[in-house]
Amino acid sequence: MTDDILHQHRTRCNDLAITFSDDMYNEALIAIEDLCIIIANLPLSHFSMNSPNRGATDLMNTEMNREMQYNTVETAAIVTRNVPLMNEEQRTIYDRIMLAVSAGQGGFFFLGAPGGTGKTFLISLILAKIRSNNGIALAVASSGVAATLLDGGRTAHSVFKLPLNIQNNPDSVCNIKKQSSIATVLKQCKIIIWDECAMAHKHSLEALNRTLKDIKNNDKLFGGTLLVLSGDFRQTLPVISNSTSADEINACLKSSTLWRNVEIVQLKVNMRVQMLQDPSAETFSKQLLDIGDGKVTIAETGYIKLANDFCTIIDSSVMTMHDHSQPYSTVHDCVPSEL
Repeated sequence: MTDDILHQHRTRCNDLAITFSDDMYNEALIAIEDLCIIIANLPLSHFSMNSPNRGATDLMNTEMNREMQYNTVETAAIVTRNVPLMNEEQRTIYDRIMLAVSAGQGGFFFLGAPGGTGKTFLISLILAKIRSNNGIALAVASSGVAATLLDGGRTAHSVFKLPLNIQNNPDSVCNIKKQSSIATVLKQCKIIIWDECAMAHKHSLEALNRTLKDIKNNDKLFGGTLLVLSGDFRQTLPVISNSTSADEINACLKSSTLWRNVEIVQLKVNMRVQMLQDPSAETFSKQLLDIGDGKVTIAETGYIKLANDFCTIIDSSVMTMHDHSQPYSTVHDCVPSEL
């Protein structure tokens, strides 16, 4: 890490003669401690390592600095450039959520959006709009891959410090202290957006509700914080080891007592189909929705039967697999007649 810091200093100063210094090693320790605080909410000294030379106020403001680092001019330009590109459906939801942000009274939304409807595009604009006004907007996701698609996105477990055994503890709370840096962020944030929420356990949502109420000393739902969940319940539900389908449904967010308070908004127009004007893309999109909605034929074996044109049958040669001219293709050996 210090090698990298040295390289940055040499590049910034355009001077290859710069050598290692104590300040550089201290900078590396600060970076490591920042990660410890983000992941475990603990300073470096807790792990028997040398503490960096930093002020107590700097230590407490780590999370706040992270969320306030956005360039308001750049984020405002993103909003100006992309808001006119939204379709009517996206604009209606955008205006509804921004109205809730302006009201400052909290709220609980679920943005239902199948793949290709522009969910990430809409979420990114909401985040950019709030950050362009120097507001704090937290972006989290249930998986690391989904988190990388959001500007400043992190996993929900990382931000909220959710217990790893959350499925076995219905009365759990997040491991966040009231005086911590992340608690300060949660008190001041304008909105929390939780993407790919369908795979989250209902206990996670309930733990967040209890934690926010405690941190903010507010008995309103989520302590009066505006929470927007987004995802598609046709996709992966919570994974419960050694469980039945009933167990997974029971662990789903829709089974939580909090769900009765949600306001549902939906994206339905598939932007990929609309932009490509490709009949095959439209057919494939409809087939995916039919599978998720349970509208496909179920064979006597209990498995669903896919349409013959659901995928393209190709040979298993490596060159053919890398042929990007075949969308939605798969290897012949991996395509059963029934799923």
